[in-house]
Formats: sequence, C-alpha cells, structure tokens
Amino acid sequence: MRVVLPDGQILDSRSNMRKDNTGYDLKQLFIGSEGTLGIITDVSLQLPQTPQSVNIALFGCNSYEDVVKCYRISRQCLGEIVSACEFMDSLCMTSVRDKLSLNSPLEHSHNFYYLVETSGMNQDHDMEKLERCVERVFEEECAEDGVLAANKDQARHVMSLRENIAPAIKALGFNYKYDVSLPIKDMYSLVEKTRDKTSSVSDVLSVGYGHLGDNNLHLNVVTPQFSTKALSLIEPFVYEEVAKLNGSISAEHGLGLKKANYLRYSKDPGIISMMRTLKHVFDPKGIMNPYKLLPWKE
Repeated sequence: MRVVLPDGQILDSRSNMRKDNTGYDLKQLFIGSEGTLGIITDVSLQLPQTPQSVNIALFGCNSYEDVVKCYRISRQCLGEIVSACEFMDSLCMTSVRDKLSLNSPLEHSHNFYYLVETSGMNQDHDMEKLERCVERVFEEECAEDGVLAANKDQARHVMSLRENIAPAIKALGFNYKYDVSLPIKDMYSLVEKTRDKTSSVSDVLSVGYGHLGDNNLHLNVVTPQFSTKALSLIEPFVYEEVAKLNGSISAEHGLGLKKANYLRYSKDPGIISMMRTLKHVFDPKGIMNPYKLLPWKE
C-alpha cells in the first residue's frame, strides 16, 4: 500500500510477498480509516482464480429460525465452496416484484427467503455437494419450497432478486438505512424490535435482509417522506440494541459524518481515546476529512 500523509510524506509498503512479519503492519491503520489519516494512492492485491463453477439455490422459509437452520446445513454440507449465504424477508421480495418486476422462481410467497451460492473449479463436484445440501434442508424441514438454478441465466436471475433489494426499497419512500453486525441468531430480532418501536408512525415499514455468513444485517426503515418522529424513535434506539448484543453499528459501510457521534456504541472510551491519539500523530492539524469517523460532538 502507498499512502500520502497530511504533511506530504509518502509511506510505501507495497510488496508482492504474502508474508512479511517485520514490524508494525501500518497498512491496517489506513484500511477503514475513511481518509482521516492519509490518502491511499496505490495498493497491491492478490486476486483469486475466477471460479469455473457457480451454482445457486433459493429456499422459501416459514421463520427466521428456519433460515438459520438452512445456513448451518449449508456450512456443514458445502464447506470451502460456499461463496454467499443471504437472507431476505417477505417485504424485500414483494418490493423487488412490485417496483422492479422481478419475480421469484418459487410458486408461493414465504415469510423469509434463503439464498446460498457456491463457487468452485469443478462443476460435477460442486453440484453434487449442493444437491446433497438441498436434500438435507428438506429432510430437516427447514424450508417450505426451494429451487436449484438449472443454468447460468436462472442463477443470474435468482441473484438479481437479492442484488436489487436496495433500489426496490428506495422506491417505496424515504429510507433510514442501518448496516450493522449482530450474532446470527439475533439478526432479525432487531428488525422486529424496530417494527414495534416505530408502530406509532403511520405507513412505516421495517425491512431486513443481509449476509448471514458475515453476521451483517441491512435494516431499512421506510416512511412515505422524511419524518422527524420516525427518526427520533429509530436513533439512538437501533444503536442501543446493537450495543446490547456486542455488535457493530457499521458492518461494512463505514461511519462517515452521520454515524461518527455514535461510535461509543461499538467502541469503549479507551479505544476511542487511542484512535484520537493516532489521528493527532498522523494529522495534528486535523485537515484530513474532518468530522468523519471520530466523534466531533459529545
């Protein structure tokens, strides 16, 4: 990685070596720092081989508990070829259908949907494992229905249902978006708690989907237009609930300006103090992306 520091100094730690245990791993300071310590200009990456075999299965489930069971079975049966484990609730699928005219390949509607993707180098080997996974799911009665994509076009269509949730929900109204990490068993409970918390607001929707394999929930609350009442009910409620479960208030999207002042819900005072110290060491004049990441209002 090559980084330009606030004083113009250039740090260059680029290397093609996979292992380098010579001192502090400084690049980790800049990864996720959102430009507050320096500007990354170059990186060296090791890219994986393009998979020759990609397969997808979609299941309709009655409960979130059944979704979690499907996920456990997937990890047990598929091992190293698992590349995605996604879930979505019924509102997600309805929104994709109504707003983007994308239809589920399953015959009936379900309360939840679970999608598993495999990526490998041997189609016969991978398909055999995925077919066994599908059998296990139905043997253990975790799903009400399911489909195994028969070809690349059908696989792309099934994945498009998941990938188009965000624009479909955006079309419903004003979105309050939360990207959090939680224990897998508790992920959807936050959606349900938020739904209860905002029940006094008219025409409000709480929608949940995410990456089970990464403990990452995307919680979207939707109102016809921006509502200060809705916002006051959602924040800091969502962050407080995440903190109770030792989760993270930002799983992958970062903190930026809007979430910086809520950092205390994910990091204890000692860690925040150390982060401020590092910020001062690298950027004593505070010129790099001010007001981002670190709390600027007590």
